[in-house]
Amino acid sequence: MAGITDLGIASIRDGFRAGDFSAREVADAFNTAVAGAKALNAFIVETPDHAIAAAEQADRDRSEGTLKPLSGVPIGMKDLFATRGVQTTAASHILEGFKPEYESTVSARLWAAGAGMLGKLNMDQFAMGSSNETSAFGNVISPWRRNDGGNAPLAPGGSSGGSSSAIAARIVPGATGTDTGGSIRQPAAFTGISGIKPTYGRCSRWGIVAFASSLDQAGPMARDVKDCAILLEAMSGFDPKDSTSLDLPVPNWETGLSGDLRGKRIGIPKEYRVDGMPGEIDALWEKGIAWVKDAGAEVVEVSLPHTKYALPAYYIIAPAEASSNLARYDGVRYGLRELPEGAGLQDMYAATRAAGFGAEVKRRILIGTYVLSAGFYDAYYTQAQKVRTLIARDFDAAWELCDLLLTPTAPSAAFALGEKSADPLAMYLNDVFTVPSSLAGLPAMSVPAGLDGQGLPLGLQVIGKALDEQGVLNAGLAIEERAGFTARPEAWW
Repeated sequence: MAGITDLGIASIRDGFRAGDFSAREVADAFNTAVAGAKALNAFIVETPDHAIAAAEQADRDRSEGTLKPLSGVPIGMKDLFATRGVQTTAASHILEGFKPEYESTVSARLWAAGAGMLGKLNMDQFAMGSSNETSAFGNVISPWRRNDGGNAPLAPGGSSGGSSSAIAARIVPGATGTDTGGSIRQPAAFTGISGIKPTYGRCSRWGIVAFASSLDQAGPMARDVKDCAILLEAMSGFDPKDSTSLDLPVPNWETGLSGDLRGKRIGIPKEYRVDGMPGEIDALWEKGIAWVKDAGAEVVEVSLPHTKYALPAYYIIAPAEASSNLARYDGVRYGLRELPEGAGLQDMYAATRAAGFGAEVKRRILIGTYVLSAGFYDAYYTQAQKVRTLIARDFDAAWELCDLLLTPTAPSAAFALGEKSADPLAMYLNDVFTVPSSLAGLPAMSVPAGLDGQGLPLGLQVIGKALDEQGVLNAGLAIEERAGFTARPEAWW
């Protein structure tokens, strides 16, 4: 049916329930869209059969009156989530061909809710990157182009760049992402979609390929706030297999959605006005402040004094945890094995990792191993953890003055592929606005709010108190309603 791929999650769910179309029609439409968008390189593996099987089950359930929350809705799955019998690589050569015998908790919950899988989405290798240029399966390309007539391919953000590109291109209605230091929010901002990182522990990490265990958190990415709320409900919940999972009921976030912010105080952190920030970002921020005021909120200035230390602390803690987590890839149990003739065990380890890991992964393992070494542990890792505590205390102090925070999501619009890949520090600065809330484990969301002078999307970020996903979603909805963002990329793929 023409126009099905223009529909988001709520519209597909409701249209299917109303009998406007069958789930099989939806699956066929999106499978065709995925197959026709290979130029984006958004998928590592396409799974049309999975989407069709779920759709046929949804059609049967509708006839029997046993519909599930996501019946009829196909989605994309970031290739960091283990999917039983379907290749799961974390976009790394070292896991190429690995087909898990188990299902991640988050994906299992989505399938139990009736969703179907269109495929495994490309990403930065082991979720390490801000541009989706570190994948062993090639760059993901943003569907957006600058309006200056140039055709430079743009970064879709990272690490969830396959998810953001596919949603923006209308080849999936929604997708899973993971966020360690901004990997849901920054790509959402770059491609004009919405994405929320929930409170650490809301979504189980079991079955997600680990990068930095104290930071990694799954979350939804979709075309608007309501669709994110719907997906987040299905993804969340306590999991005894994850020791960091929160044993709390899952709120009905969709039902609680409201753009009325009367009685809410929105904080504007003065430390987020960084030197060299483009005027367009600052102007958009001012618009966002006006929008939340229009929605009834009181706006107050707050201070997060340790913000300037967040990025260096993050790039000590995250690589340290990565060096520990990635030690399991040794060529013994699964994945790639490089065994040179006459090599011993240590030689096999070295050869396997040299061939299997990409340059950015190796860089972070080296950094992490260094800061954890006996002579430097206290000087670097211990100090970074102390800074992390101070950052969390900054947020606690801010909550005495306000209920939510409003900031830009990223310091720029999407940049061209290759533009920053030679300068790791410039690349790491993409996370300057998203890392602090990750270190504190707080819920945070990016909502598309406008275009820059070259016609590229810009996002605003809402940060909330722990467990206040409802407040974050509601503020995001208030911005969404007033921004009226309807821009979409012109199809060139």
